[in-house]
Amino acid sequence: MPRYALLILPAFNRVYGEASVRLTRSELEVFGRRALRAEVAEVTEEVVGGVPYVCFETAAALDEHDVALLSNLSSVYALFGVEGALLRPLTVTPLDKLSSDLLTIQKYAGKTNEHFTKLLLNVTALAADFPLDGHLSVFDPMCGRGTTLNQALMYGYDAYGMDVDGKDFEAYSGFLKKWLRDRRLKHTAETVPVRRDRALIGRRLNVTFAATKEAFKGGDTQQVGVVSADTLRGRDFFKPRSFDVIATDAPYGVQHGSRSGGGGLSRSPLELIRRAVPVWADLLKPGGAMGISWNTYGGSRDDLAGILEAAGLEVQKFPDFEHWVDQAIVRDIMVARKPA
Repeated sequence: MPRYALLILPAFNRVYGEASVRLTRSELEVFGRRALRAEVAEVTEEVVGGVPYVCFETAAALDEHDVALLSNLSSVYALFGVEGALLRPLTVTPLDKLSSDLLTIQKYAGKTNEHFTKLLLNVTALAADFPLDGHLSVFDPMCGRGTTLNQALMYGYDAYGMDVDGKDFEAYSGFLKKWLRDRRLKHTAETVPVRRDRALIGRRLNVTFAATKEAFKGGDTQQVGVVSADTLRGRDFFKPRSFDVIATDAPYGVQHGSRSGGGGLSRSPLELIRRAVPVWADLLKPGGAMGISWNTYGGSRDDLAGILEAAGLEVQKFPDFEHWVDQAIVRDIMVARKPA
């Protein structure tokens, strides 16, 4: 059987780096189940020349389609075909459309690791009925300063978000506008008030951009829409069945609290999620998928699964993504699909 080796991308975050090999194995399993043409088997962790690899076998040789998909694994640095004691490099062709500094420039306390954000988006998108390499519409209902939105933009998707924190909204708006100017990308950007019955209910950042002036004129553009408002009011800003994918990293109750609608901060995000998931599910297209990462100290898998299923979503049986972040955070992912 053909055999392959994935070289893991070095992680600046030591703790995440220690978990990245195991998380890559789980992510590869999802790719194998949901997208690859070749059946994946015998996934192992191996050290070659003192460097960790994830190795696997396939029932048939990887074709160009499968290599292109695997190029987007969240922690992959290089992909090799194993030939005896030798490694033959395969040309990777990731979806990335933009400069990687879109993801790496912002530095702030509580920022989610970019590799993990990509992992969350990957496994959520793979659970949907829409191709990973399509022009998807992604919504992060608790977007903070936009790490998930930026990863969606890297893939060529349209990105939409909400966050109740006005400072985060201002920070992301300022960052994105400056980044587009600095990269000299043709774009329009405006921040406008949103009113209902003459009352101000939030602010919205609207951005349209393209890689070239020609693409912009031809309508080959990407859209960004970010709202500064309570996520429980999502229906006031977005139409039902608007998004292919919803992916969010829930507040951990440590660096950030979570608001459940009563005005105070809760250390557990589950009450907020319980109230918000029906709203989010209404915004999701049939056949779309919702992925949530959360701190398991704030609620169990069964608790979260019950919330998602009560909203009419189908929880997916995915491999283990639980991993230790620090003494107060053990993070996991749950993905659910909206029936078509």
